[in-house]
Amino acid sequence: MPLIETALAEHVGTIVLNNIAKRNALSEALIEEISDALTELLGRGARALVLRAPAGSKVWSAGHDISELPNAGRDPLGWGDSLRVLVRAIQSCRVPVLALLEGGVWGGACEVSLACDILVATPDTTFAITPAKLGIPYNLSGLLTLVNALPLPVAKELLFTAQPITAAQALNCGVVNYIKPPEEIAPFVYSLAQKIVANAPLSISVMKEELRLLTGARAMSPELFERIQGLRRTVYDSADYQEGLQSFHEKRKPIFQGS
Repeated sequence: MPLIETALAEHVGTIVLNNIAKRNALSEALIEEISDALTELLGRGARALVLRAPAGSKVWSAGHDISELPNAGRDPLGWGDSLRVLVRAIQSCRVPVLALLEGGVWGGACEVSLACDILVATPDTTFAITPAKLGIPYNLSGLLTLVNALPLPVAKELLFTAQPITAAQALNCGVVNYIKPPEEIAPFVYSLAQKIVANAPLSISVMKEELRLLTGARAMSPELFERIQGLRRTVYDSADYQEGLQSFHEKRKPIFQGS
């Protein structure tokens, strides 16, 4: 049974995350379907894409499927991790991607939404970034997505507390473009998409890529990169990382020792 639904109308493609039983957790299977849908809709002439959950959802996505993370000793968020693949696919997609957000946007789903170009949320939408709850070390590209979208103090609060912020807070920080009531959000998002498709697609595609390259430009020596990777390895080789995974599977609160 498909984990997503797709549609295309008037050059606007729609991808609906539709694995409600798993709260749209970003499993490899779900991400593969989204990636395939991006390619398929672009091939059919989409000039803008809307990424959403079913109308009225209480959870937009619960984030990375924790059950698929590797045991200690291997980087849990490496270059080829499915979440990283999806974020890169959205960022490098040649047409604008609009996130229509309802309910909880948790963990890796927060990064997926921030990778989109325009974010519209309902008043009850919340954003939470939760690696600290599981002892997971975030990687450089993930952190870059966050610091490009969030003021640094807000990024630190989200990462260090693992507590959610509201849509109103996100709007105040410039993360969300608009907040709309549930009954108005879909017509509003698709009206934005229609404004996009009415413009020159090549111009928009080039400007999107220029912005991606500019915001991703960072000078980093090989020594600094290795230093950061070494810091991350202290986490995914730790007892705390193993405890985070084990507590998730056992459905209990983790007991972290800092080792």
